[in-house]
This record gives sequence, C-alpha cells and structure tokens, in this order.
Amino acid sequence: MRRKVVSAADAAALVKDGDTITTSGFVGIGVPDELLAAIEARFLSQGHPRDLSLVFAAGQGDGKDRGLNRLGHDGLLKQVVGGHWGLIPKVARLAVDGRIKGWNLPQGCISQLYRDAAAGKPGMLSKVGLETFVDPRQGGGAVNDLSTEPQVELMEVGGEEVLYYPAPKLTVALLRGTTADEAGNVTMEREALLIDNLAQAMAVKNAGGVVIVQVERLARGRSLPAREVHIPGILVDAVVVADPANHMQTYKTSFSHAFTNRVRPPEGEIPAMELGPRKIIARRCAFELPVNGVINLGIGMPEGVAAVAAEEGLLNHVTLTAEPGVVGGQPASGLDFGAAVDVDAVIPQNSQFDFYDGGGLDMACLGLAQADAAGNVNVSRFGPRLAGAGGFINISQNAKALVFAGTFTAKGLHIHLSDGRMNIRDEGSARKFMTEVEQVTFSGRRAARLGQPVLYVTERCVFELSENGLVLKEIAPGIDLERDILAQMAFRPVIGEVEEMDARLFREGPMDLRRELLHLDLPERIALDAPSGRLFINFEKMRIRTGEEVAQVRDQVERVCGPFGRRVDVIVNYDGFHLDDDISNDYADMVADLESRFYGTVTRYSGSAFLRLKLGETLKGPAHIYETREAAQSFLDGRG
Repeated sequence: MRRKVVSAADAAALVKDGDTITTSGFVGIGVPDELLAAIEARFLSQGHPRDLSLVFAAGQGDGKDRGLNRLGHDGLLKQVVGGHWGLIPKVARLAVDGRIKGWNLPQGCISQLYRDAAAGKPGMLSKVGLETFVDPRQGGGAVNDLSTEPQVELMEVGGEEVLYYPAPKLTVALLRGTTADEAGNVTMEREALLIDNLAQAMAVKNAGGVVIVQVERLARGRSLPAREVHIPGILVDAVVVADPANHMQTYKTSFSHAFTNRVRPPEGEIPAMELGPRKIIARRCAFELPVNGVINLGIGMPEGVAAVAAEEGLLNHVTLTAEPGVVGGQPASGLDFGAAVDVDAVIPQNSQFDFYDGGGLDMACLGLAQADAAGNVNVSRFGPRLAGAGGFINISQNAKALVFAGTFTAKGLHIHLSDGRMNIRDEGSARKFMTEVEQVTFSGRRAARLGQPVLYVTERCVFELSENGLVLKEIAPGIDLERDILAQMAFRPVIGEVEEMDARLFREGPMDLRRELLHLDLPERIALDAPSGRLFINFEKMRIRTGEEVAQVRDQVERVCGPFGRRVDVIVNYDGFHLDDDISNDYADMVADLESRFYGTVTRYSGSAFLRLKLGETLKGPAHIYETREAAQSFLDGRG
C-alpha cells in the first residue's frame, strides 16, 4: 500500500504546463484552497505551471482573492469553461479583456458532463440552453471573440432541437474532503456538500490523469468506515493535509455542526429579515410557494424566501432545495450559500440537476437583474462585468412555475414605509426593465410559447408573462403608476387588471401566511346563516392550485351543509380569486357536485372582468357572475 500523503508544494508540482484541470467547490464550500494557493505560489516563483485549461461548474470564490481567483494571473491560464463567474472576478477579467479564451455554459450541464466523461461518453444531449446565449445561434456561450472553438452544437433528434455538449478531456482534478487514510480513501463528514467530487475523480482517473485531494486530517490505512468513503482510494493519486485557514467549511463559517446535517439546530438559527425591499420581495414570492411542493431558491434576492418561510412556519410544508444538492430544510445565504440546516438529504450536484432538468421542481425563485418587454431575463453579462449563468438556465427552463425576484431599480434605491404604504425616497440610478436585455439568460418568448407560468416580483409591483410580453398585475399601496413604474421603464408593459399588493407585505410582524396557504382559514371562509338558509363563501384572494385543495373546499362545504338537512342559497365572493388552469376542470366538477347535492340558487361576484369571464367559461351550467356583492345579493333577494 503506497502512502499517498504529500506536501502542498509537491502536489502543485504534479500539475504540468498545458494540463486541463477541474476543481471542486460551490462558493466557498468544498473549495481546495490549499491546492490552489500552492499552484499560485509555484507559478509566481517559477512561472509554472502555465497555459492551463480550467473546467468548473459552480462558482468557487469570495468575489476577491480566494478560490479560483488564485489562478487569475496572466500566463497561468489559457482557457476557461465555467458555469458561474461572478465570484471569480480576477479570472473573469482575463476573459473579458481577451487575455484568455472563455466560455460560459450552464452549471448543471458541466456538472453532468463530469459523469459522462467518467463513463467515456462523447458528450451529452440536452434542451438546456436553447434560445439563450448558450445556443450556437446566439453565441454558443463564448465570452470573447478569441473563443471560436465550439463548446456546444445545435442538433435535431427525433424532430426536436437539442444541444450537444462535448465531454471535456480532463487531466488533473483538484478536490476536497474531510478525512483521508494512507491509501487515499476520502470521507466528507465535515463538508457541507458532496458536489461532484466522485464524478470528477472518476473522469480524470479514467483519462489517465492525476487526482489530488485536500483534506483536514489523516487516518490509518483502511480504517475508515466503508459507507463513509465518498472518494475511493483507487481514484486518488495524492492527498494534502490543509492549513485550517485554507479549509473553512464555507467562506463565512469556519465550521458549523448544523451544516454537516448531523445535528438539527434550534429553531430560529437563521434570524428573521429586517423589513425592507428584500423582505418585501421575498414575502411576495412566498405567496407563490406550492404547499407540499419542491422549490429551488437561487442565489441573491431569492435567498430571503427561505427566511420568510421559516418565519411563517412553512418549512414543514414545502421542500426547499439548492442546486449543489441539498434537499429540504432551510438554505443558508451570503457566503454560506449552498449549505443548509435541518435538511432531509444531501445528494451529488449532478444528480440534483438530473432532477431539475427532468421537471422535478414545482417552482423556482431566481434573481432578476434585467428584463425586457418580451419577458427575457439577463443575469449573466452586464457590459464588461461577467457574472455567468450558474445553474440559472437549467432551473429556469425546467421548473413548472417560475418567479423572478429583484428590486425595480438598482444602485441607490431607498424606500420609506408608513402604515402599510410605500414611498420612493431615492430612486435607483440603474434601470432593470430595458428595451432589450444585454444577454438572454432566460427566454421569455420560449416560456410563453410553452405555457410556463412566470412572475416578475419587485418591491413595488408584480408582472406576469403572457404571449404579448410583460403584463402589469399588482402595484404596492402608495406607488404612483406613471411616476414610480412607467417612467422608470424603457418600455410600456401591457396594463392588465391591476390589483393592490397585499398590505401585509409592508408591515412588521409575521403575515400568518401558513394559515392562508394551508387553507386553515376555510372554516372562516365558508359560513352558514341557518335562519335565512344562506351559505356565504368568501374566496377573496384565495388560490386553488391542486386537487388536494379542491378536495379541502368540498369537504368543508359538506361539513357545513350536510347536517343542515335542506338546500341552501349561496353567495360566493371571487374577488382576487386565483384558479390554476390545470385544475379548473376538477374545480368545476366539484362545484357541480355540490350544486346537485346542497345548493339552491347560487350567485357569485367579482370585480375582475377577466375572472368573471374565466369563471363563466369554467363553471358548468348557468353561472352568471356579478360585479359587486350588492348586485349578487339583490338578485338572491329578488329570487327569495
């Protein structure tokens, strides 16, 4: 048994000029900083290794000097293929300035390509990236004019367009674990994520390359529990014990037992947010959370949805996920992003993206940097600033429902809240709603054509995607349509039936959202006045999205009307009611069943002309819907 433990300097010497390296990590989790620092030091002192090619999936850096920023030197890198570049500005600057070749591909596709490369496959077919800047018809992900070699090809399979991503040819893997034995078996018990370590090690080893793993401690040969070994020693060529300063659990937290998911922290470990634009946006996004659904929360503004869900007592009723592999619990934010507490499972990143790409997400909430009249969104490129798409394209294209979250303007926005109303004290200098986005990271036209439900949530208004582009749906109380919205946009959206955003969004204290989303308020919404024999149903601002929710309504009406013994006349308030299209037939069948068993005369009302039309088409039989409660009441009184 060969002892594989070496110094960081000796490990760096294994990297040769012209190698193609791949590195593990997500923000600061699992990043092999000891190895990267050693390579940087060797290059600065000896000029080698040089002309390296780098392939990475998730962003690995702190936005300053750590992580892949250590490789941001002229001559060290020749070309880079990566998913998220925003945290590695030193490397991004080399690409933007044309000093290296660079490509930005979807994080999930790169993650999955590690596995394909390990299996010796030529590459991968996927629809992810179609009609975005990754599509060869829109640049093929190239960062600059030097980057001419195609990294993605457009093909047709079975009459459908797909993209072909060739598998990379990797020669060095720089990875990270917790404990290694003398034979190179590696466990990850103190790591917050598994990421792609196993697939990367297999890809490099099967290509005849060198696999180097950074760990924090050593064990005697073959003494580690086999079930705990994540990277088998047969795949590992060298092990380096890191200085603790280069082996933090995240770039914010040296070590937290809660992030290992071996203990469950007390409730409130992640504090509630202060009331301001970020919390208002997160709260409005939380109104869209599907009960019992699976949700992805992106980096940045969407991170706040997890804190709101915790504050509102919803974490046990939704499953929050993050793309590096956490399932359930409460995702962390900032430089802890990627870690989570109280989780159900932690799986490899490539498997998480398999689930996402296959349509497993009921909803995704992602950041909003720029949007245009067609509903296209850009989060990846802003003039000379290269942020990169990360997992955004995989997630946004395949989620069943999508919510984009961001302030209406940026750079200097200041708002004032008083008695549930908003006043814009200082407008942001940077507009986000543009005639055309600088780069298409999400195709609004494609989503509208495929019927994907999409909302754009800001602190002052909410838009919805339609075949005609963005439709203004909600405005915050206190906001002036012309001054605060239309005058701050480069285009005029479709003006729909505009509602006022819920006043609870702008006030201190919990919103009691759990009660509403779980329909715990149904007994208060459905009430029988026995002396008059009238049933009053209040569906104001209620949303019906699932068959389970339809059944909840039916069951409550049965509980109220069943013991009464005779038919009842009904008045239904549909103001602000939302009925998802894919459940409308089930809802209509439920209403028809209740009418046949319990109802006499039924009157309904809604102030929304659109909703009156929709309900008239949905409900079976004569279903006139009045504009006001007074009109509905008058008709019922006249019939009585």
